[in-house]
Amino acid sequence: MEEQAGAAAKKQPNEGFSFFGDMLDVIEAAVITIFIFLLIFTYLLRPVTVDGSSMEPTLYNKDQLLILTSLAEPDNGDIVVIDDHDSALFADDAETVLYGTDGLNIVLVKRLIAKGGQEIDIDFDTGTVAVDGKQLDEPYIKALTTRNDGAFTYPFRIPEGYLFVMGDNRLGSTDSRSPAVGLIPEDEVLGVAILRYGRESEHCKSWFDRFALLW
Repeated sequence: MEEQAGAAAKKQPNEGFSFFGDMLDVIEAAVITIFIFLLIFTYLLRPVTVDGSSMEPTLYNKDQLLILTSLAEPDNGDIVVIDDHDSALFADDAETVLYGTDGLNIVLVKRLIAKGGQEIDIDFDTGTVAVDGKQLDEPYIKALTTRNDGAFTYPFRIPEGYLFVMGDNRLGSTDSRSPAVGLIPEDEVLGVAILRYGRESEHCKSWFDRFALLW
């Protein structure tokens, strides 16, 4: 009996230490998970809320987006989020010499139409857009591109390191067609929209309409 009591006495401290160790493991795992979560949402993913109607009918005011920030190099047709502090326009009629100017100093959500080295042409009579001589198929736009805000003479070749962007609501978007926006430096792009995860109920026929893949 004395031996059994001694064994039980020795067993109890071990069980206590084991429980304490398990708790430390759980806490350590939780801290690591939180750290990874914060790391992802700081350097890789970022939530953005749409402000305005320039991307209708693809995106509506107050739509909530998730953007990929660090790893994504945007391609033509992608929806990009831009920190519009700086922009560029041409200083000469031949559209070969750039000068820098201030942007709108707001975050813009637009569609990337053409990149540096590509030629863009907009026929405002027919409302069509062509890149490198190929007319774009744009089922996402709300209306044809018939509004010319006077920033450029088309066609022209976009300088390396710059982007030409437009909103899907072509008659209600201030974008690269306007001198207020002009050409966007590549380093002004915050990320590429990959997911819409929230939308006001007035724009949803069902609960599933809140969600859409964008990339």
